[in-house]
Amino acid sequence: MNDRETGLLRGINRRNWVILALLCLASLFWMSTPITLGVLAGGLLAIIGHYWRYRALLAILGSPAEVAARRFQIGYIIRLGTLAVSLYALIAIIKVDPVALIIGLSVVVINILFTTWQRSF
Repeated sequence: MNDRETGLLRGINRRNWVILALLCLASLFWMSTPITLGVLAGGLLAIIGHYWRYRALLAILGSPAEVAARRFQIGYIIRLGTLAVSLYALIAIIKVDPVALIIGLSVVVINILFTTWQRSF
C-alpha cells in the first residue's frame, strides 16, 4: 500500500469514531438510555466489523490463493455468526432500541458516502 492509500484508510478509521461520537451526542437529545446504547452499540459493532474485514482482506492478500479463500470463507461465517449473536443479545437481552441500533450500524456507510462525496469535489 502506498502513502496515499494508507492516509485514506487512516482518515476513514478516524472519521468512523468522530461520526459515532456525533451520533451518540445527537442521541442524548432523546434522553433515553436504550436509544443512546443502541447508537453506541451499533456504531461499535460496525467499526469492529469494518476493522475485522480489513484484517481478513490483508491476510488474504498475503497468503496463497487456495488457503486464503478457505480461510476467508470460514472467517466470513464466524463474523456473520458473531454479528447475529451480538444483534440478538442487544435487542432481546439488553433491550436497546432497534432503530437506534440501525442508525449506529450505519456509521461506516455514512463515512464511506461522505468520503466519496469529499473526494469527488
